[in-house]
Amino acid sequence: MDEFKKRYDGLVIGGGIAGMQAALDLAEQDYEVLLIEKDPSIGGVMIGLNKVFPTLDCSSCICTPRMAESVHHKNIKIQAYSEVTSIRRHDPGFKVTVRKKPRYVIEDKCIGCSQCELECPVDVPHEFDHGLGARRAIYIPHGNAIPQVATLDVDHCTFCGRCAKVCPTQCVDYTQEAEDVEVDVGAVIVTTGLNITPMDAKKEYGGGHLINVMNPLAMEAIQASNGPFGRPLRPSDGKVPRTIAYVQCAGSRDHTIGIPYCSRVCCMYALKQALLLRHYLHDVEITLYHMDIRAFGKGYEQFYRRVMNEGVNIVKGKVAKITEVENQDLLLRVERLDEGGRLEERRYDLVVLSQGLVPAWQGKGVLDIELGDDGFFKSISPKISPVLTSAEGIFVAGVAAGPKDIPDAIVEAGAAAMEAAIHLEGIGYREQVLTASQS
Repeated sequence: MDEFKKRYDGLVIGGGIAGMQAALDLAEQDYEVLLIEKDPSIGGVMIGLNKVFPTLDCSSCICTPRMAESVHHKNIKIQAYSEVTSIRRHDPGFKVTVRKKPRYVIEDKCIGCSQCELECPVDVPHEFDHGLGARRAIYIPHGNAIPQVATLDVDHCTFCGRCAKVCPTQCVDYTQEAEDVEVDVGAVIVTTGLNITPMDAKKEYGGGHLINVMNPLAMEAIQASNGPFGRPLRPSDGKVPRTIAYVQCAGSRDHTIGIPYCSRVCCMYALKQALLLRHYLHDVEITLYHMDIRAFGKGYEQFYRRVMNEGVNIVKGKVAKITEVENQDLLLRVERLDEGGRLEERRYDLVVLSQGLVPAWQGKGVLDIELGDDGFFKSISPKISPVLTSAEGIFVAGVAAGPKDIPDAIVEAGAAAMEAAIHLEGIGYREQVLTASQS
């Protein structure tokens, strides 16, 4: 891994699809970019998805080339498993403190052979599989991870030393500590992405304690061919589900949980998953309960109608409660809005909650920029340039600025890169740095 330089033209915080696109677009204009990612690998949420709507293209096939292009670009320095802990103005730009978290592995010596992972005797629920699969205490996050470098989880490591003994390059280092590095940058682009609302946000839905009530990202994992099961199975007993329900707005448009806004993508990812389940399990019965379907993008309405034509039941109704019955099946109490508010109860093998999107990071104590009422970073000019923030020289893109789909996040990332380039040119950043160094 290349060492940190003392100065970069741009800093991108967050290595998901928006962060990589912003870094690439800025780097292509011959600016040097530092890309910081808090997880052991770049790729963000998108690298964990199965397919994208409405085209059903492979998500990894879109995301992985951008990951490879980012890591090989001569103007981009990627620092994964690190966090920005401080950003303060320091003319002509910003002074940034980056905390490199210890992997307990010497990065430039690790060859990604996975011998340590194969030798480790400790199994831990895998975050990439949303707890449905397992990893070792020392591990590479997934097959497409960049960098392909192992990370040691000291919270679960027994320090038996087996990984160090089997390592062909002797790169395991149990003595590593966190390291703070200071760099100067001229512009900052925030692309810190999303979390989904907690499973237990709606207590009456049983999320978090009913094993067959799933979150949508876990469903993405079990639909993927390289997922923890290899095919859609019920978590409780490994059986193929024959009846599945989707509950829309389980984490959005709900004042009772403090999230009144629409998360925009929930209807579409639920329709996509339901259609794919019909492709994988031809006799499965799928019902999607909604208040209304919001198919807002190009080709989305046509996709919605395709899903209905291929046998997914779309029901306008509010799910009031989910309870567990025998065999860990699930009983849904539903108010049928399409039938004058009639109440009914239906039994399902599996339920997926369409949880909403919330910001993954709000920059508290690090960024002095304004947040909107919804908790996302606020744009000061949403109709003219939505990437502008209340702080000059700091720009925002992707879901960090509000819920949106992948195409919109990519377009916004390009806009943020252009605004950052205009800012750097406008303040004459390189010229000021050169003058300061000569004096």
